[in-house]
Amino acid sequence: MLAILRKEISTFFASPIGYLVIAIFLVLNGLFLWLFKGEFNIMNYGFADLSSFFLLAPWILIFLIPAVTMRSFSDEKKQGTLELLLTKPVSHFNIVLGKYFGAFVLILIALVPTLLYVYTVYQLGSPVGNLDMASTLGSYFGLLFLVAAYTAIGVFASTLSDNQIVAFISAVFICFIFYIGFEGIADFMASSLIDQLGMSTHFKSMSRGVLDTRDIIYFLSLTVFFLMLTKLNLNPAKK
Repeated sequence: MLAILRKEISTFFASPIGYLVIAIFLVLNGLFLWLFKGEFNIMNYGFADLSSFFLLAPWILIFLIPAVTMRSFSDEKKQGTLELLLTKPVSHFNIVLGKYFGAFVLILIALVPTLLYVYTVYQLGSPVGNLDMASTLGSYFGLLFLVAAYTAIGVFASTLSDNQIVAFISAVFICFIFYIGFEGIADFMASSLIDQLGMSTHFKSMSRGVLDTRDIIYFLSLTVFFLMLTKLNLNPAKK
């Protein structure tokens, strides 16, 4: 697994992909949070708060993560190297985990510079330090779990086709359904049970600074579920 993980990370940074993903994420956030006028602009928000970042980030990541993961298995299929990969003395699940953590680490690297936003808003507070750190910390934890689930979905979608565009669109669609789709269905049907199936509800819960085990279990279960689906989807390719 570690060999595949290292290979994935080196592949990302041996080409412009890794740098491009990090740059796009930071530039888009920077433009919306600091330059563009609108509801996400922190300077126009009126008080020191990072809630606009945590509202915006899931929507940027819903497109960015599938762009990272779309090549995970679809590229292997297209080049005909998947069968060779599956014959190596590594379990299918370890192969999946290697691909998964390779993409996950790249997104984590993209998130690290956003800690500068925390410092900036901390300094902009009146008085200095007037920032709800519990809510901010909870939101970052929520974002990490959200990234974990998005990445698992993206890796799974990459097994559906040898066409990277198909894998990208499939991943975006599934992420969209799980992030906001269930919430929309729940509002339409007035069902709190359906609402609990969506990521948005659990992410918002963690963003309040309260780490409820139900939210953590939800994200972990969703991540493991899609990783297991990915493993199962690889089995036919072994034939």
